[in-house]
Amino acid sequence: MSDLETRQLRYFVTVAEELHFGKAAVRLGMAQPPLSKAIRDLERQLGVQLLFRTTRKVGLTPAGERLLADASVALDAVAAAERRARRAGEKSPVLRLALKADFDAGLLPRLLRAYDAQPVELLFGGRGEQVKALRDGRADVALVMTPFDERGLDAEPLVTSRRVVALAASDPLAARPCVWLADLVGRTLPDGAPAEGGGLELPKGPLDHLDIAKIFTMIEVGDTVWVVPEWVADRFPRPGTAFLPVVDAEPATLAVAWPAESRSPAVAAFVRTAQEVADVRSRETAS
Repeated sequence: MSDLETRQLRYFVTVAEELHFGKAAVRLGMAQPPLSKAIRDLERQLGVQLLFRTTRKVGLTPAGERLLADASVALDAVAAAERRARRAGEKSPVLRLALKADFDAGLLPRLLRAYDAQPVELLFGGRGEQVKALRDGRADVALVMTPFDERGLDAEPLVTSRRVVALAASDPLAARPCVWLADLVGRTLPDGAPAEGGGLELPKGPLDHLDIAKIFTMIEVGDTVWVVPEWVADRFPRPGTAFLPVVDAEPATLAVAWPAESRSPAVAAFVRTAQEVADVRSRETAS
């Protein structure tokens, strides 16, 4: 029987993410030769090749791709167990809520006023970081946009909204009552992706550091557009930006998510409160 160690998995995941032994060694704070040896030892232990190596390239084999997916989950679970054990011993427990700033559909202030089971600590992060924070134990509950990787998580939808495109008020499309995704051909999203793909949420990659005000400035001075939930348009009206419904874009849904194995009364109370607050918002919007 093969007893894998977290150290081995951490080494492999780092190499698999970097696909470069030198860069992986720097991340791990170790020399490259022992890292290469550790990966070879892991392959011998498992009896499969995890990586293919040439003089110019490192890549994942099918076995390596499978191990990367499972090892990442396993390492998150170990980190989560450590964090949750420590927090269980805290004298003054708090509920940690992961979310992306300005993507709460306007629920956050009401939610924090209505929830009184525990003090709440807000963990702000970029696109996709909320799910990882749930998995590795940094967060107890999160507000997330669907779809997302729900493995090991439970979730309940809170708010569903049509999507609109934010474009310069001077754009010829701004005179229309609505647009289709095909109308956006030739324009780009803030991360450079084709706009007709209908990207949702803040851009990934090198633009993660941009705040919403900077993105709107990009929209107003060029061919950049941004497809967002309608609640973003409601929150950020700007004279230089027009917001038009995108007829064939999938609706945007905000959900509350938490680890499936959670038995925390505080988490259960937060989920109930979030649903109640969302129901009130829905009735107000409909009236």
